[in-house]
Amino acid sequence: MVMIFPVERWYHNFQWYVITVGFWLYALYFINRVFTVPALFRAKKYRWMGIVLILVSFGVTSMLTQISLYIPKPNVHDVGIVRIFPSIQQYQQAVWSLFMIVEAFSFAIGLLTQANLQKSRRRAVEAERDKAEIELYKAQIKPHFMFNTLNSLYGLFLTHDGKALESLEKYISMLRYIHTTSMRDFVAISEEVDYIRQYVDLQSLRLNEMTSVKMDIDIENNSLLIPPMLLVTFVENCFKHGISPVEESVISISMTERNGKYFPPKTRYSR
Repeated sequence: MVMIFPVERWYHNFQWYVITVGFWLYALYFINRVFTVPALFRAKKYRWMGIVLILVSFGVTSMLTQISLYIPKPNVHDVGIVRIFPSIQQYQQAVWSLFMIVEAFSFAIGLLTQANLQKSRRRAVEAERDKAEIELYKAQIKPHFMFNTLNSLYGLFLTHDGKALESLEKYISMLRYIHTTSMRDFVAISEEVDYIRQYVDLQSLRLNEMTSVKMDIDIENNSLLIPPMLLVTFVENCFKHGISPVEESVISISMTERNGKYFPPKTRYSR
């Protein structure tokens, strides 16, 4: 755009002016990118600062165009804006044109940058919200599960069941898993599956002959990462609501993982 105007002639005769305008246009671009556009996206008091910067930029440009470099002689062949507005010189038109181009370009780039920043911030907020929900979910699950299991252990020791110590050992192993994964966002699916197996074994020890448990777990990628304590809830509900001491009950648990996608345990119980 600069080459459209006779810059070489102006630079030869008014070197200081061309350099000053060039520095001002470069400065204007970075001022809009770094200060003006971000201020317009912030709180109301900062938006006023953005508006003031826009007005200042127009004022500085107007001051530069008010500098009189030369007074051209009238020409009968003058056409267009020079003939309509003879007081507006060509170099002034060039400065205003370049100013509007830089203003529009810098605002466009600044708006795109701010839009991407806003999108990134929304994603970060959503990620933090999801993480908080998972932490709350885990905090709700652990006490519920622990108390239920302690009740089961209490019943085994109360009846002097020979498998009470074995059950206690499994329970300690499960507590160790809960403790080691409490500060982790993800665990290998194989660890979660082992935890589920221990849970099922522990719960099965207190079942009578009226209840049978079937498990079908098919995992291709044992290193697949999932949130800890996510799948055991499905299994826990089966033992909580799906068994009866006097009626024949069947608990069926199946879980499948294919190509990095896992399907939560399909739990079914019938009485």
